[in-house]
Amino acid sequence: MTRSDTNQLIDRAQRGDEEAFTSLVRLYEAQVQAVCLKMVHNTETARDLAQETFVKAFSALASFDRSFTFSTWLYKIARNTCIDHFRRQKLETYSLDAPMRTREGQIERDFPSPINTPERFLILKERGRLIEEAIESLPDKYREVIGLRHKQELPYEEIANILGVPLGTVKARLFRARELLKKRLKSL
Repeated sequence: MTRSDTNQLIDRAQRGDEEAFTSLVRLYEAQVQAVCLKMVHNTETARDLAQETFVKAFSALASFDRSFTFSTWLYKIARNTCIDHFRRQKLETYSLDAPMRTREGQIERDFPSPINTPERFLILKERGRLIEEAIESLPDKYREVIGLRHKQELPYEEIANILGVPLGTVKARLFRARELLKKRLKSL
């Protein structure tokens, strides 16, 4: 389905055409469930969260910005719905500041933060610079696909649309780009 076909469905759905919105759901349901499943690792929960995503999307359809693709907007809603799901869950937590009980009594814990040291900061900064250099040294077709996937976090389907290549080509280029990056970074 082309972007203009999708936009026509969006226009109809914004005017209250439930059949048009149902068509949008059918069109993107599998991808939205995949986004949710990737985050929650549970098929049933992913289905529920995908359904919740579409309810939120329907409610917010009037605010959809046409400068973005519908799929990008929908996937963002899906990710935020999953994050909301995690926030609603009550996770069993414990204090890192509280002493730990053992058979012999209690012991205090001290956790140094490696991020706060100047050496760690420089190491991380240098690592980032080396990764950027390695990416910049890739051939154009690999550098472009890495940027779209890992910097802009676009789904494969959208990358294929942007580049005008088949989905399999996007996956192959990403695989090859990652392999080239591994080799270049290992040598450093």
